[in-house]
Amino acid sequence: MEKNKCGNRYSPEVRMRAVRMVFEHQGEFESQSAAIKSIAPKIGWCDDRPT
Repeated sequence: MEKNKCGNRYSPEVRMRAVRMVFEHQGEFESQSAAIKSIAPKIGWCDDRPT
């Protein structure tokens, strides 16, 4: 099995905050995915996967 090259870039505290924010605000969006896409840039996360 190949190890993830990126590792854990975010601390457990930051991940917990992100999850909490998504759950708190998902009612404001049409889907959980939309909530995640809106909140991620606000806390400094970006989607750096190749398209």
